Amino acid sequence: MLKQSLLWLVCVLASATNAQSAEPLLKSTHTYKTVGAVAVEADVYRPAGSERRPVVVWIHGGALIVGSKSQVPKQILELCTRERFVFVSLDYRLAPEVKLPEIATDLKDAFAWLQSKGPDVAGADTRRVVVTGGSAGGFLTMLSGAIVEPKPRALVAYWGYGDIDGDWTREKSTHHGAAVSADEALAGVGLRVLANTDDPNEAKRRGAFYRYQRQTGGWSRAVTGVDALAEPGKLDAYCPVKLVSPKYPPLLMVHGTADTDVPYACSVNMARELAKHGVQHELLTVEGAEHGLRDGDPKRVAEVNSRAIEFIREQLVR
Repeated sequence: MLKQSLLWLVCVLASATNAQSAEPLLKSTHTYKTVGAVAVEADVYRPAGSERRPVVVWIHGGALIVGSKSQVPKQILELCTRERFVFVSLDYRLAPEVKLPEIATDLKDAFAWLQSKGPDVAGADTRRVVVTGGSAGGFLTMLSGAIVEPKPRALVAYWGYGDIDGDWTREKSTHHGAAVSADEALAGVGLRVLANTDDPNEAKRRGAFYRYQRQTGGWSRAVTGVDALAEPGKLDAYCPVKLVSPKYPPLLMVHGTADTDVPYACSVNMARELAKHGVQHELLTVEGAEHGLRDGDPKRVAEVNSRAIEFIREQLVR
């Protein structure tokens, strides 16, 4: 027992030393596609040297309306720094100026760019790619498992959703702040196509548009351009829960049961569909936690975050 304890202590100290001594990853920005005047970019964080290394791709959230590749989760960047993985954070064109089919095209084009250019510009081993994202980024992460080829090795979705045509996307929410007027909401969008909201004023204006859409039940139609009730089935090609097959990549999901932005049932439904097709998956639940695991028990939040990070590492080192 003492021998095992000493061995454990040595491993912990070695891990801590490695984490402290690991050289920071080198950051560079690349345009993976241009649409009109809009450059759609990816940030690449890579270790120095020419060795091909596994890749973690991050897709930011923001209801498909706001957000930026600059919003990088600390724990995932730390994992990549410690393990010497390549980390790629993606922008994509934002709704409502573009709709979901165009965003999905950006997603496919980003991964096509990673496959063709990644080995040279990022030192990427494109055979070993894990995709992860939060909220809308979790949705796009799950969508990547169905529409990206070659398929990622695995996926990690934080408080994401497998459908964008369910009742929850059209319900009038009472959980999205003080009432926003139509004039205030529409004033913040429609002027130009954006691929990020690095400008905080832009993010604030577009955030008001999102809150208005959730308050009035118009969010799904605003970001997809489709009235799912009037045209049933038209969004099936963009709903991961309807695209699962036995070839779908392993998926780990993290979700709080009290989420009032993206219902916990979204992850439960996705888990059920994955089980039906025999796809490896895990659903890590935090009881009573809101969106982003807010208000969750800190110990449980730490446990699920640790497991998610370990899942990424497991998938990339095998």
